[in-house]
Amino acid sequence: MAKAPRVLGIVLAGGEGKRLMPLTADRAKPAVPFGGSYRLIDFVLSNLVNAGYRNLCVLTQYKSHSLDRHVTLTWRMSTLLGNYVTCVPAQQRLGPQWYQGSADAIYQSMNLIRDADPEYIVVFGADHVYRMDASQMVAAHIERGNGVTVAGIRVPRVEASEFGVIKTGADGHVIDEFLEKPADPPGLPDSPDETFASMGNYVFTREVLVEALRKDAANPASRHDMGGDIVPMLVAEGKAGVYDFQENDVPGALDRDRSYWRDVGSLDSYHEAHMDLVSIQPVFNLYNSDWPIFTSHPQLPGAKFTDDATVGESIVCQGSIVTGAHVDHSVIGSNVIVSAGADIQRCVIMDNCKIGKDVVLKNVILDKNIVVPDGVEIGVDPDYDRERGFVVSKGGVTVLGKGQVIEAPKAAGTGEADEVAEG
Repeated sequence: MAKAPRVLGIVLAGGEGKRLMPLTADRAKPAVPFGGSYRLIDFVLSNLVNAGYRNLCVLTQYKSHSLDRHVTLTWRMSTLLGNYVTCVPAQQRLGPQWYQGSADAIYQSMNLIRDADPEYIVVFGADHVYRMDASQMVAAHIERGNGVTVAGIRVPRVEASEFGVIKTGADGHVIDEFLEKPADPPGLPDSPDETFASMGNYVFTREVLVEALRKDAANPASRHDMGGDIVPMLVAEGKAGVYDFQENDVPGALDRDRSYWRDVGSLDSYHEAHMDLVSIQPVFNLYNSDWPIFTSHPQLPGAKFTDDATVGESIVCQGSIVTGAHVDHSVIGSNVIVSAGADIQRCVIMDNCKIGKDVVLKNVILDKNIVVPDGVEIGVDPDYDRERGFVVSKGGVTVLGKGQVIEAPKAAGTGEADEVAEG
């Protein structure tokens, strides 16, 4: 039996996530809750651990406290076998500066590579929702002798202008060009109406990555970005190949969620990804026990439904109680109380929220610890939502940040008109 290659996993988790505000007002993007029970970072860590890679470094920077705490408390593995998942903050090892980009983050953390002494380095992003067996990508990288292998997902050409795009040679494997949001994306040799979009996941041969990082660090014109600078450099040197995500075979995958990958970088895509979870035949199936997504679960009892509550095509997590309310196409986190008469449709409600009586929520995202007073309506009138200081996305999703205060509606018979009449 051939000896398994030595692989170090580096997870880039320093993202600020500006387009996800207000969900990232108090946390890094990879720490944003997802799917009721998880954090976004749980998906990449689960993929790497399930693939057999258990020497993992998580590079953090922006508002990392909740991310550090989650990884520290959740991702504990056997030290007896030398396994670890460790958060690595910016340490200013090379001078008084923070990370200047994703490539600089790895360059400033070169000690991790020296200490682990890997043959290959898997560099994955921390803020996408998907399942992937990274060991299959590593095997393809080794077989083809690439310096870097970039994971590519097939997308329709008409939609590809929103992504970093990969142009391949006739063999469909060698990367000829790496294009950033091109106006006219190239088609694939075997499918002219599709193109490869970069997934932000890379496999490097150690020596190739180290040399590329040194060259990049010495270039004052560089943005020090993995996708924007390192990969194009290696493309120009003829050392880059693409791995077709469609070839990845994850145990337990269903036909409908095979090759599913979602960049949840915007409020609308974050909301849509949740809607992918809840149908009877979900677009992305969280219930695949052959390739589980790991996290830590709160010590709470199971969800409870009372007084003729109706819940359709939804996920409701531990400790939550739905009393005489209607919930449809929604994801409800832990320890949420939904009171009688409430109507919740196409919503994402995070932990510890309290929903009052006769509340109406439609296409709403509530971050943690929000109290919605009786009779409040949110998501029904976007203009009124904006007047109240709520964020409304381009797609019409109303979003409230952690602990945001909501005023109770004025009782009937009060207000300025009544004050004038009394005067």
